[in-house]
Amino acid sequence: MKKVLSRYKYHWNQKEFRISCLLGISFFALSLFISHQASNYADVRASNYVTDILLDNLPTFDVDGILNYGVIVFSLLVIYLLVTEPKKIPFTLKSLALFIIIRSAFVTLTHLGPVPAETSINPNDLLSRLIIGRDYFFSGHTGMPFLIALIFWKDKIARYISIAMSLLFGTSVILGHLHYSIDVFAAFFITYSIFRIAVRAFSPDHNLWHKTENFS
Repeated sequence: MKKVLSRYKYHWNQKEFRISCLLGISFFALSLFISHQASNYADVRASNYVTDILLDNLPTFDVDGILNYGVIVFSLLVIYLLVTEPKKIPFTLKSLALFIIIRSAFVTLTHLGPVPAETSINPNDLLSRLIIGRDYFFSGHTGMPFLIALIFWKDKIARYISIAMSLLFGTSVILGHLHYSIDVFAAFFITYSIFRIAVRAFSPDHNLWHKTENFS
C-alpha cells in the first residue's frame, strides 16, 4: 500500500500527468455518450437478420449470468490494474475511449436485425441494458478484453486473464446467439489495429510506462 501511495504522489505532482488523466477521463466519458447514441440508432434502424454458419447449427444457451457477472469481475480487474499502476491510467483510458468511438462508427454503418432465438437477457438488469443492443459489429465483449490484454501485455497474469475473458465472452455471445460469428472473429483484428493507432496517437502516455519512477 505504501508503495502504491508513493506512486500516486510521484505522478500527481506532475502537471502533465494530471492534465493527461483529465483528458483521458473526458475522452472516455465522451466515448460512452457516443456509444449510447450509436446503440440507440442501431436499435431503431435494425432490419432483417441474416444467416450465419455457426448460429444456424448451434442451439441457444443461456449466457446471461456469464456475461453480466463476467463483465463485473473483469471491470474490477481493470480497476485494480489501474489503481496499482497509476502511470497506466492515461493511456488505458484514451485507448478504451478510442476503441468505443471506432466501434460506435462501425455500429452506425450496417443495421442487422436481431439473431433468431437469441438468449433472454433480464430486462430489469441495468448492466444488461448497457451492454446488449442491436449494435452487433464488432463485438465489444470480445474486443475490449483483448485490448486490455494488448495494453498490459508485459504483465503475464493480466494478459492471460484478459485473453481468457475475451475468448469466454466471444464464445458466450455466439452460444447465446447475441452476436453474429463475424462480429466476434473480426473483433480481434480490428482491436489490434485500434491498439496500434492508440500507441501512435497517445505516444507520450504510452512511453510513460517505460520511464523509471524516482521515488523512495
